[in-house]
Amino acid sequence: LIYDSFAQYLVAEKGYDKDLLTLAPDSLDFCCKGLVLDIEEGNFLKLAEDGTVLRASHGTKSMTSEEVLETYGRREWKHFNTVSGMVSRSAKYYLYDNYFDLPGALLCARAVDSLNQHDSQKKYDFWKDMVAAIQHNYKISAFKEDCGAYFPEVKNHPDKYLQRCPESVKKWLKQLKSAGKILLLITSSHSDYCRLLCEYILGNDFEEYFDIVITNALKPGFFSHTPNQRPFRTLENDEEQEALLSLDKPGWYSQGNAIQLYELLKKMTGKLDPKVVYFGDSMHSDIFPAHHYSNWETVFILEELLGDKVMVPAETESEPLEKKGKYEGDQPKAPYFVSKQWGSFFMDRLPGLENAEETLVRTWSCKCISTYSTIAIPTLEAIADLPLDYRFTRFSSNSSATAGYYPSPPRALLPNEESVTMK
Repeated sequence: LIYDSFAQYLVAEKGYDKDLLTLAPDSLDFCCKGLVLDIEEGNFLKLAEDGTVLRASHGTKSMTSEEVLETYGRREWKHFNTVSGMVSRSAKYYLYDNYFDLPGALLCARAVDSLNQHDSQKKYDFWKDMVAAIQHNYKISAFKEDCGAYFPEVKNHPDKYLQRCPESVKKWLKQLKSAGKILLLITSSHSDYCRLLCEYILGNDFEEYFDIVITNALKPGFFSHTPNQRPFRTLENDEEQEALLSLDKPGWYSQGNAIQLYELLKKMTGKLDPKVVYFGDSMHSDIFPAHHYSNWETVFILEELLGDKVMVPAETESEPLEKKGKYEGDQPKAPYFVSKQWGSFFMDRLPGLENAEETLVRTWSCKCISTYSTIAIPTLEAIADLPLDYRFTRFSSNSSATAGYYPSPPRALLPNEESVTMK
């Protein structure tokens, strides 16, 4: 649906090729979290923890190891410094790190393919059109105005797109609240869409689960901006009202910033430094900024932990059939299938010439997990049945890089093949 809503806009409003509207069933294999789009070059990159390019594609077409070495060499990608700082966004690249915008990666790649067919470009400028498509479909008034292709469809068929929250998770939220914890919901979605989601997922009484609800939080800015840059606002009928000078009591608010929120939490708990544990599924919008700016504990929800069952195959072509079958027949709908084109989210081998010694390295995405999250879990369900005083092993500089994965580290990170040299 996300792919279609962007593609329809590019074709209807910006004159792109109609071919973009049709999707081959296996083309979604291209979508892999952690890819960086080098906008001007039209290339997608998978980076190692030191910024070396492990795999790349031009448009949707994979580059060979030789092409990768020829184009990027065995050195840090030129924008790695800014991308790994994660503080700034740049017009030069875009980082795909959550499922909500991941389908856009496939559309951009196909747009590059399409532009190449008409004439081989040296520099690409499709990005401004992509941004316009995102704004058209997701702007704050789009839900109310039935604008774009995304919101009207989710409104009309919520059962097609949304999964109800498991009972175990609802019970867990109630237990936390009964134990005196303050529960917050902080989302960048606007209040009307948030309400639709929560009513369907948690039930009409969803507001009772939370003490504070903050919508249109515009993360990561919620964490990095000061109160006067981004004040809280109250809502009336989903319309934002005038700015608040301070946050005085629990309730439902729009926009805002972590500084004033923390002041309110101090007041509500009576503690000088209340501990906040923040759950999120985007490294860029949730985990990094909550850790970096607010020094909160962070729990990274990483669905890739469900799918990472196979070691990185030596060569995709020679993959034994039983490995392939696992992902093709059984669970085509699962969002955590491992991409054949991009391989494991956690590890990969350095591109080398045919007979070079193989070296496996961690991906940059994998390094971020142990650097910025306290623990990483595949789903909330994975921890919902644990006692509230369960003690998790955290990622920390002095423990192993796999310590914080619960219930277990991805198989790709376990040294289960002695022949493989880890870097």
